[in-house]
Amino acid sequence: MANYQDIMAIENETTRAKAIVDAFLEASMIPDPETAALYIADDVDIHFTGATPMSHPREMTAYNARRYQWVKKKMERTDVCPGAGESIVYGIGTLYGEWPNGKTFENNRYIDRFVIRDDRIVKIDVWNDSAERILKGESS
Repeated sequence: MANYQDIMAIENETTRAKAIVDAFLEASMIPDPETAALYIADDVDIHFTGATPMSHPREMTAYNARRYQWVKKKMERTDVCPGAGESIVYGIGTLYGEWPNGKTFENNRYIDRFVIRDDRIVKIDVWNDSAERILKGESS
């Protein structure tokens, strides 16, 4: 895992924004919510698919624990859109893991959107196909 100080020392703002998100996601997937919290603002606004407001990576870990036995990301692409005073980082890929019923899954598409301001993640939006798959009965 990348060192926090090394990431913050990256001079290029776009490269640093991507490194912040990569480190956050790596810690989140362990899961290590306390390390992931190094990269978020105190007033971070987190929303997963549906109306699920959260304010700390611990809540993300708890949410995933209710929805999956375990889940990981196959990160296929990261796009950084620099802007005035902030960068938007999009992560695109698929989820794989195991539902609570023990059935495995893969190729569950996701898109994550991060807003980076002052070298901190201030907003996270997560969309994926899990809700559709749950409605189809894959998890039961």
